[in-house]
Amino acid sequence: METGRARDRQSAESGSYAFRGATWTPTSHLAGIRSPSESTRLSSLTYSETFHYGFGGRARRVGPLTLQPLPEPQLLSLRPTSLRTQDISHLLTGVFRNLYTNEVIGEDLSASLIKARGSEDARHEEFVDELQRIRELYKQRLDEIEMLERHIIQARARALAEKERIMQLAEVHVLDTFVKMPPAKSMFRWCVDSELLQKHHLICPDDYYGDAAPFCSAPKGISIPGCSKFTFSCEKRSVPKKHLTKQLEDSCKKRLTESKDELAYTVDSLTGDSCSKVKRKAVKKAGPPRNKKWMSHLAVPQRELERLLLARMESRNHFLKNPRFFPPNTPYGGKSLLFPPKKPVLMGDFQGGDLEQSCADTPVFLAKPSIGFFTDYEIGPVYEMVISLQNTTATSRYLRVLPPSTPYFALGLGMFPGKGGMVAPGMTCQYTVQFFPDCLGDFDDFILVETQSAHTLLIPLQARRPPPVLTLSPVLDCGYCLIGGMKITRFICKNVGFSVGKFCIMPKKSWPPPSFRAVATIGFVEQPPFGILPSVFELAPGQAVCMEVLFLPTSLEKAEQTFVIVCDNCQIKELVTVGIGQLVALDLIYISGEESQPEPGELTDLTAQHFIRFEPENLQSTARKQLIIRNATHVELPFHWQTMKPNLQPLMPGETFSLDSLKYHPDRETAFSILPERGVLSPHADHEFILSFSPHEPRDFHSVLQMVLEEVPEPMNLELGKLKDSSYSVDDVIVLEIEVKGSVEPFQVLLEPYALIIPGENYIGINVKKNFKMWNNSKSPIRYLWGKGSDCHIIEVEPCTGTIEPNEVEDFELSFTGGVPGPTCQDLLCEIQNSPSPVVLHIEAAFKGPALVINVSALQFGLLRLGQKATNSIQIQNVSQLPATWCMRESLVCLQERHEGVSPFNIEPSSGQIHPLGECRVNITLEAKQCQRLQTVLELEVVNGPREVTNLTWACPPSNRYTHQCTLLPTRFHWLLGHQASICTVKVSPRRGTLGPSEERQLSLELTAHTQEELSDLALPCTVSGMKEPLVLGISGKSQGLQVTIAISMEGSDSSTELWPARLEELRLDFGTVPLRSRESRRLTLTNHSPIQTPFTLQFEYFGSPQSSRNQKPSLPDMPPALLKTSRIRERLAKREQLNFMESMLSHGKGAAFFPHISQGMLGAHQQLSIDITGYANMWGEYWDNLICTVGDLPPGVIPVHMAVVGCPISSRRTTCYTTDQLQKEPVIRFGTQVSGGDTVTRVLRLNNSSPCDIRLDWETYTPEDREDRLVELLVFYGPPFPLRDQDGNDLLCPETPESSSSFWSPSPSNESDSSHEAAQSAEDNSGVSDRASQKIISVVLREHDGVPADHLYCISPKQVVIPAGGSSTISISFTPMVLGPDTLHKVECVGYALGFMSLDDEVERELPGRRRRLQDFAAGPLRLDLCSSVRPAQLSVELDYGGGVEFRHQASDLIPEQPCTGVLSERVTTHHLKLSNTTEIPQYFWLLVSRPFSVSQEGASRRRAPQEGASRRRAPGREQGCEEEQARAGKQLVLHPRENMLVNVSFSLSLELLSYQKLPADQMLPGVDIQQHASGEKEMVFTQNLILEFPNQTTQVVPLRATVVVPELQLSTSWVDFGTCFVDEERVRELRGLSGWRLELPMLCVLPSLGAGQQEPDKDPVAFKVSPNSGLLEARLVNAPPNTITLQVFFTASDLHPHRSSELYESTLVVEGMLGEKACTLRLRGQGSYDEKYVSPHQL
Repeated sequence: METGRARDRQSAESGSYAFRGATWTPTSHLAGIRSPSESTRLSSLTYSETFHYGFGGRARRVGPLTLQPLPEPQLLSLRPTSLRTQDISHLLTGVFRNLYTNEVIGEDLSASLIKARGSEDARHEEFVDELQRIRELYKQRLDEIEMLERHIIQARARALAEKERIMQLAEVHVLDTFVKMPPAKSMFRWCVDSELLQKHHLICPDDYYGDAAPFCSAPKGISIPGCSKFTFSCEKRSVPKKHLTKQLEDSCKKRLTESKDELAYTVDSLTGDSCSKVKRKAVKKAGPPRNKKWMSHLAVPQRELERLLLARMESRNHFLKNPRFFPPNTPYGGKSLLFPPKKPVLMGDFQGGDLEQSCADTPVFLAKPSIGFFTDYEIGPVYEMVISLQNTTATSRYLRVLPPSTPYFALGLGMFPGKGGMVAPGMTCQYTVQFFPDCLGDFDDFILVETQSAHTLLIPLQARRPPPVLTLSPVLDCGYCLIGGMKITRFICKNVGFSVGKFCIMPKKSWPPPSFRAVATIGFVEQPPFGILPSVFELAPGQAVCMEVLFLPTSLEKAEQTFVIVCDNCQIKELVTVGIGQLVALDLIYISGEESQPEPGELTDLTAQHFIRFEPENLQSTARKQLIIRNATHVELPFHWQTMKPNLQPLMPGETFSLDSLKYHPDRETAFSILPERGVLSPHADHEFILSFSPHEPRDFHSVLQMVLEEVPEPMNLELGKLKDSSYSVDDVIVLEIEVKGSVEPFQVLLEPYALIIPGENYIGINVKKNFKMWNNSKSPIRYLWGKGSDCHIIEVEPCTGTIEPNEVEDFELSFTGGVPGPTCQDLLCEIQNSPSPVVLHIEAAFKGPALVINVSALQFGLLRLGQKATNSIQIQNVSQLPATWCMRESLVCLQERHEGVSPFNIEPSSGQIHPLGECRVNITLEAKQCQRLQTVLELEVVNGPREVTNLTWACPPSNRYTHQCTLLPTRFHWLLGHQASICTVKVSPRRGTLGPSEERQLSLELTAHTQEELSDLALPCTVSGMKEPLVLGISGKSQGLQVTIAISMEGSDSSTELWPARLEELRLDFGTVPLRSRESRRLTLTNHSPIQTPFTLQFEYFGSPQSSRNQKPSLPDMPPALLKTSRIRERLAKREQLNFMESMLSHGKGAAFFPHISQGMLGAHQQLSIDITGYANMWGEYWDNLICTVGDLPPGVIPVHMAVVGCPISSRRTTCYTTDQLQKEPVIRFGTQVSGGDTVTRVLRLNNSSPCDIRLDWETYTPEDREDRLVELLVFYGPPFPLRDQDGNDLLCPETPESSSSFWSPSPSNESDSSHEAAQSAEDNSGVSDRASQKIISVVLREHDGVPADHLYCISPKQVVIPAGGSSTISISFTPMVLGPDTLHKVECVGYALGFMSLDDEVERELPGRRRRLQDFAAGPLRLDLCSSVRPAQLSVELDYGGGVEFRHQASDLIPEQPCTGVLSERVTTHHLKLSNTTEIPQYFWLLVSRPFSVSQEGASRRRAPQEGASRRRAPGREQGCEEEQARAGKQLVLHPRENMLVNVSFSLSLELLSYQKLPADQMLPGVDIQQHASGEKEMVFTQNLILEFPNQTTQVVPLRATVVVPELQLSTSWVDFGTCFVDEERVRELRGLSGWRLELPMLCVLPSLGAGQQEPDKDPVAFKVSPNSGLLEARLVNAPPNTITLQVFFTASDLHPHRSSELYESTLVVEGMLGEKACTLRLRGQGSYDEKYVSPHQL
């Protein structure tokens, strides 16, 4: 196993070494570096051409190494790489198996992960981003490999085509037909892009070709193939010198006779060019000679031998010359040690070209250092430097050094390595240079070194000290200032240099000064109207000074003065101070509704410039006019308005008023106002003011509004030298007066109809409705209020109050409820606010009442016994739809007739109410008290109804008063009490009754004693009808007292403590800590230990519930019954009922309430009654109260009550149910996802206050911070932490701070009732003591650290807001998106929160001694609002119509149309598509910016789902040469909504103007334009630019644009045509070829020589030279094809029009120019005329 492996490895190594040692040519190096790249296909394709030419034709070799080479494959086939491979994938597969071979994340899986992104896991998102980046990189690498492979294949194809063409044109000798080598050079190096291969780290032909590539190919001629040439190495090895003649003869013979055994001499084509001149000549003559006569005189071997002997004889006369007297790098001047000698140019490579480089620029001596440089010098010391001069040639040389010319530098004597001043090769001589500075400025000089070189060596001498660099601008602009005022402008001057500098500022007229002490001042340096401070200063590196420029203008023109700032290094700099003086200039440029004009004879103000009249308005209405005042100055002007009474004075025509007669009195009762009332007028801007007219009483108003400018300076004269002593005064000035007038008119109100008549009769109590309208014909809105009802009727109007806008109508509904039957007429009044008289609505209607009917018309009682009672019933029916109230009694007329005052009838019921269509049964009882016959009438009276009558009849026979028991009449009995009946209660059941004949009945006796005394004298008598004496029952005994206990326990707990009445002082009712708007219950148990039933009452002293809330009955919901049966609805209704009940309990506005579920009742004998007591609260704080419990005759028990309430009563949601959370969490306020640096987003939040107190909130915003080193915060305040502020945020004079606000420690509510009671007692005891004496001035707060204050992201406005009790207020929460960095690609979460600290401004609400106490500020829990938003960068997804980018490729010939006769196109536009997609969830707004020659067409931006598109032109910054480009930009801001896309057409315009840029010099080339010249001679113009997507937040996104335009290159086959001497008037023709692919125009410029000394003058006669054709078209070169050519014919004719000139020399220049701006080609033409007939062309003879 091991032996076989070693053998295989050895054979592989032998094979590789065979190639490495085959030859010494550059190809051996390639073979050595080739094997590592064999594993890739690209390297094989790159090297196949080279290896074929280097080794393919060598069958055997002559030399000491005879290794057998490996067989080579055929052309265009890949070399097997099994012996040279470095692939170890099989090893990795064997070790790791599936871990290496299996694809971990396949293409489908990665595509799914990328498409389904959007997880909340940050690590997963990071993994998907990295996976997407790797996949894109992988695809990019595959595309590059495919592009390289395609490029190499195309290059090989072009090289093969070129080789076949050359082989067809080459003439190969007959003797070389058997050679299997290519007869021409490889063209592969010219067809492949070497830069592209080097960019991708591949071997290119330039790596193994050492010769310089020519700009263009040399003219093709007949050359000998490289395979037929002798190599230098083969000639040295196979032909020794001592046998030269014999070897040459044998070699020639073998070449003629033994073709099969001929030794093949091969070498690369470039190697063959390095052979000696003699050998090349021998090879050239090896073929059959063209002149057959020459062969007959001398044989070829003999001729070669003779020439060799002649050359040897000439070499004996050559001798070496002294190289010292010749320049280096010349044939006799020796070699340079720096530059290698130029290789001699061999014939056959370039014909007729002399490429020998001039040796004049070769240096002889090299200076070290090349520049003498001094730095960090000071005045006084002498500095030295040594300069060495090294001989860089191979010959000893002399030199001469010339010293510096300035006195600051000196040159010492030179030190040479030897005697005589000669410097040997490679040796140096040294010179010392001295420097004497007299200042800190810059010094320049030089040293000249003269040698044998054509150029003198110059060594510069420089002294540079890094100067201080100031950041001060050369122009100090002070801006604008009012004349007479003073303005101080500050400028920062910083030294950013590297040295310290002292500076002095002086006026320019003082420069240069006689001495700096004369101009240096301590204060301002003055040059009116400017002054600069400080005038003298010193700055170290990095230091800065603040310079103040004082500007005091005295005139209107622009003031400008020049100062000079002088540095101690002799550098000066001019500072120009500029300022402009201004006068106050205001103008009223606009009045809404135009300015009014006074009526003839109307008195107006004497000094007002403007007159404004308002239309008549109603009382308390407001009319507004807009005024625009322009500040024409460039200075801010503070102002305020004042309202004055007008100065009215009648003047005759032409009469003027006196200033003494003017009086200025403020108008206190004016109805005019203007906003803003005061402020600052911005410089050179228009300001809007609102003039309002609000009359408050019915009269005419007349005022004058005056604008007063504050602190306007007075102009002053500023003399020279008095800047410091100058002073200015300021005063308020009235600059504008506006006279305003207004009047008042009454309201115009109309009713439609003006009277309402309700037809028919309506029931009383029934609501009758009628509609009517009210028109407001006034000029202002009216506010109305309708009256209600009258004494008998109810009249209402809906809506009863409201507002009607001008010229508007409102519909009303009249509700009329009759109270009295019968017709009625009413006048309903409507009060109009601010109107002296009301509006009257007349109403007429008729009503009727209810009607009752009795079912019988007469009632018969029949015969009754004396003393007997009889009862009959009647039925009363209500036949109306109204409830009827009735009353029945006997007719008074009948009673008067019987002379009786009381009726014997008992009517039960005698009165009542009957529902609509209802019935009522009435019992009428009659007792026979005497014997009589009675017939009477009963009257039924109905309220608001008719009267009904019923007849009654009865009779009673005479009888005795006492009857016997034996009769069938019943007997009655009645129980009576004894003497002690007042102290006890006896109940006998039944107490009375009737005993039938012989009947016995059992009675029940109940005795209740009202005293604990012994009962001894108690008798119970019973009277029996028919018995004279009553029956008596005696009772005796003793009773016990009442015993009741009270116990208190928590709800749901069985444990209780009985503390009353024994330990009443220890009894407490403590609710503990209760969350806000929740219920907390305690249970009070009453136990009656006695058999006595007794009443009890429970009542709270202060926080009891209102009596009205206890009687409140729940209302039935307005919903279907089927819906009420669902559990969810029942649960919701129960919660709503509880909430309504809690609100009714707290309706008294005390913040807390205690409610006993049973407030009073009867406690039965031996009964235990549990009563739940519930506490409610809608305001935080501690509450104390007393529960008074009264049971029977026992003394009342007072139970202290305590409850601590925590929580926030302010919420953004309406509370609809109870909450169990102590701190109710507000919903998170989300601002969504915003664009980085976008506009501020504002959310308006309404905060509801469910408490009965006005609460002030002070807002602070924070950013969460989780740091382990910060756990608590210590805050120190001087005064109240949150004082009252005005609207501008300034602290007001803080009111007296209560004790609760001065204590910032959050209290812990006590869980025991004892501490609560003690706190209550202490509060009561100290209520009379003033708390203001113990107020704390400095407060310290210690709280938990949760975040840091931050206002840059979130801001709440207003910072301080008061939310009224039971009401609401709104706040604005603003979010300003941050600006993300360029490296941020994903959205960033912005989390914050806001804390609203609660305070109470009312001292009574803060504390009520003995009852409540409420903490505030930090002691009360704040309201927390969580804020959340996201910020993501403005980014759009760009998709191209193909994967190569937005790249345009053109040829200049694209401007040539299909019909060339029409000329060249001026422009050609190509369009590519670009797709913009918005993959975010927010809309993106942007503009498209691009400059010419690229453009974005307006119709190119097509919106997919939104129609908003468009593009317009915007001017871009100009270029260097003054030409301006236009940028295509969307005039309307483009918008892409989420998940939408847009197509954009990007165009490139190719024009002749662009092609003209190639003629510009390199230093004047326009930006974005690059001219590239390839090695193959191809020339391209590359236009690069960026399509900019500009977003509103000033961020941009760049899409690179590139356009490549291939421009033509014209070539001629020769640059000179000489016609020689031609016969006069004979036309000669020469042909030449032009190589290109473009349209050509061939104009000729002819120049004829004069007879003088070489002067040339233009020939005005017909030209001697002509060309045909003079224009044409060359088609473009096809792929893998030779360039197209065109044959040009040049004609020459020597004219005989001037015989004296016909024999002279004709010269001319032919210029070949392209129509597409390419470089022109010139052709020199020359010819001479003669009359000698020997120059006549043979075909003319």
